[in-house]
Amino acid sequence: MAKQGKNRSETRKERPERHSEKRQKGAPAVREYKNRLFIRLFQEPKELLALYNAVNDSHYTDASRLVVNTLEDVLYLGMKNDVSFLIGSEMNLYETQSTWNPNMPLRGLFYFSRLYKGYVAVHGLDIYSSVHHKLPTPRYIIFYNGTRDEAERMELKLSDSYEVKTGSFGLECTATVLNINFGHNQKLMENCHRLYEYAYLVSMVRCHLKEGLTLKNAIDLAIDDCLKEGILEEFLTKHREEATMDLMTELYSVERHDRIVRKEAMEEGREKGREEGRKEGRKEGRAETLISMIVRKLSRGKTPEMISEELEEEPALVQAVCDAAQSFAPEYDSAEICQAMKKAGTYEMLEMTHLSLGS
Repeated sequence: MAKQGKNRSETRKERPERHSEKRQKGAPAVREYKNRLFIRLFQEPKELLALYNAVNDSHYTDASRLVVNTLEDVLYLGMKNDVSFLIGSEMNLYETQSTWNPNMPLRGLFYFSRLYKGYVAVHGLDIYSSVHHKLPTPRYIIFYNGTRDEAERMELKLSDSYEVKTGSFGLECTATVLNINFGHNQKLMENCHRLYEYAYLVSMVRCHLKEGLTLKNAIDLAIDDCLKEGILEEFLTKHREEATMDLMTELYSVERHDRIVRKEAMEEGREKGREEGRKEGRKEGRAETLISMIVRKLSRGKTPEMISEELEEEPALVQAVCDAAQSFAPEYDSAEICQAMKKAGTYEMLEMTHLSLGS
């Protein structure tokens, strides 16, 4: 069972409620920060090392090798990274994003500038000497879990923002974006169980939101679901209130951002075909989420009748998923089961559910 982390790290996020903090004299006003659940879950070196191993396909076991150097005082400087740390000869910067931001490489440049400045100071390096100093290699990873349909993995480069792109560039910063929405990056989830559990919890909240529940009720019900399934059981039992507030802050801002984006899309008259494509992608994602919920219970030895009653889904729908899943046991890949149902002509049953009709 995963252990809970300390409750100290903060991350940049607008808060739904009023909250005042003393501002440093002469510092520019910026948005406030608040813990995200993701940061709480990976504050402990052991869990952070497991995430590192999953991202890099490595097998480090000594969590004491991690030197966590998260920026602590950037609230007044307009910069805040989620977590950064040194391991071996690498300087890793991990950040979560619930809204799509193509400017992450520029943010990363600012972050690493601060981190390298600190590294030089700590190691007493004289950058004006004739000695060629060696520096740790930067690795910038963005964990994306927003509602926009994005690829499993992509790279954003600072040079993409340059107005003139001819010749060589004097400065580059690359951000690797990993989609951690439930059903994406299966291998990554398999190699880091806590990341899988986090993605599962967020997906359950969004499923309940599609049912018309308020954000608070959707979170409460999702946490109840996870506790029943043994997902983040120890952490949620001890830190339910903190997890609820983290999710409310994160998803409140995401929902508000999504409303703004949709309004801007209508005003700009985006192509109907592109919008339809996004809707289809979201429908399929919700279908895979329902499939995953069903086969998870199936793998625990529950019958289709029991699953139907627990999930309050039509027996015929649950039976169709279970039938299609038989060929994929014991891994039960949701995407493959989804394709099998399309071939069998039973996928339409999923499209007719409340889970997959939302926009």
